[in-house]
Amino acid sequence: MLTVLKIKNLALVDDLTWEIGPGLVGVTGQTGAGKSMIVGALKLILGERANHDLIRTGADSCNVEAVFELASNLSAVNDLLEEAGLDPCEGNTLVVKRVFGGGSGNKQFVNCSPCTLAILKSLGNLLVDLHGPHEHQSLLSQDRQLAMLDAYARLSSERQAYASAWRDWQRAATELEEFRGLRQATDSEIELLRYQVEEIETAELNPAEAAELEQRYRLAHNGARLVELANEALADLSGAVASLGNVHRALHHLERLDPAVAERFGGFDSARVELEDLETALGHYVGELEFDPAEIETMERRIDTLENLKRKYGATLEDVLAYHTQARVRLDRIDRREEELEKLETALLKARALLDKAGAVLTKKRAAAAPKLAAEIAGHLEDLGFKQSVFELKLDPAVEPLPRGFETVDFMFAPNPGEPPKPLRIIASSGEMSRVMLAVKSALADQDRIPLMVFDEIDANVGGEIAHAVGKKMAALGDRHQVVAITHMPQVAARAHCHYVVTKEFSGNATHSALQRVEGDERIAELSRMLGGGGSEAKALAKTLLAGAAA
Repeated sequence: MLTVLKIKNLALVDDLTWEIGPGLVGVTGQTGAGKSMIVGALKLILGERANHDLIRTGADSCNVEAVFELASNLSAVNDLLEEAGLDPCEGNTLVVKRVFGGGSGNKQFVNCSPCTLAILKSLGNLLVDLHGPHEHQSLLSQDRQLAMLDAYARLSSERQAYASAWRDWQRAATELEEFRGLRQATDSEIELLRYQVEEIETAELNPAEAAELEQRYRLAHNGARLVELANEALADLSGAVASLGNVHRALHHLERLDPAVAERFGGFDSARVELEDLETALGHYVGELEFDPAEIETMERRIDTLENLKRKYGATLEDVLAYHTQARVRLDRIDRREEELEKLETALLKARALLDKAGAVLTKKRAAAAPKLAAEIAGHLEDLGFKQSVFELKLDPAVEPLPRGFETVDFMFAPNPGEPPKPLRIIASSGEMSRVMLAVKSALADQDRIPLMVFDEIDANVGGEIAHAVGKKMAALGDRHQVVAITHMPQVAARAHCHYVVTKEFSGNATHSALQRVEGDERIAELSRMLGGGGSEAKALAKTLLAGAAA
């Protein structure tokens, strides 16, 4: 609950420290006295943007500070603070402060740590419900309406089970989508790898082939010149071999005349044989140099193939074969990804089955609880003056599973007979909304975890027995929550567990608002004023109201 509210230099308030107790807290005062300062201060605490026109005349800055003592929602608050990177509460105390104006600009703090307005707004959703002509109304949120229905049906564990299943389903869907995206992105890679592997394998590479092929092609490419040179050499050599016959005959005659010549020129015969062998070899060489043009073309194509592969995959054929090995391994791994795809698809189906099961449980129990909650709220509305109104809870199936279930909910309301129920957020006026919220809160008094409710002058067009009913229901809410009622209704103020009066005071040329707790005769005097005067009849009626509230 809210235990302390400090206000400094806000509108007509110069310096106020309000220590607030539990239960129903009534705040009354004459019109214009400054009762709205409480709502204005709370709005600032709850993250509403600061209007510098609210700074008290003559002051440079405005400070608002609130101290909350947390109970059932302490863990939720600490979770929110942790997510925002802020320190958790010490014990069960939460301190929120706003400072704006002057040279300091706009600043906000939670437990003395700077924070953003968004964090204050998120905290506000856990701490306070403001009802009246303002913007902070949780009843208009479909998510909040659904949470109210689930709280009434006591579906906390079912909501948690569904939320867990929904997260698992989302995770499985995301993993599958990401994998498919990756798989789709690598389809071109797979196609390229298959082409590369096939291209290298089709070439049937042999590293020893390259040198031999290059040498053979070089010969073929220079074939004409080689043939010409070889023929010239062969012609000369053939002529030389032929003339060796004459030399042989001359040496033979010499040997007959001088036997010593045989020893001196004994190497002639071996030289002649070698030259003849050389002639034969050169003749064979010339024959080999005659290349078929088709064979040369084939060699050129083969060399082009090898050079193309080396340009793509490596400087040598050994490098090309190494790339082929790597590509084959990579391709084999990618081919096994079909197994992973099947695994992820199976996981998604299982996650969806669990989600469907958890969602069906929620849907069934919500459908059973919705008419019961609507009937209870309708009963409270009848007590609050809506004698012929209609109140329903409409569940609409969602197209896709939502984070909180398979359906949304709308609180449907028809305040007047003959009108079809319409969503509450569309048709309810501020005065109607306040009483509807009072009816909803009354029906959910045992389940609602928001500790503080503020009702800002919900007594518009309300009086008589309805005013008594409003006061009674607020007092009943005060038994389970802290309720601040800013009211003009003496029937409500009389039932407050503690009663405060806002007054406007004048000092010199300055005006300021003050807040004072009233008890005993002072409280009777304030109730008498609210009843229309300070005479004996008003005082007697005030005492009757207090006695009835005490009873």
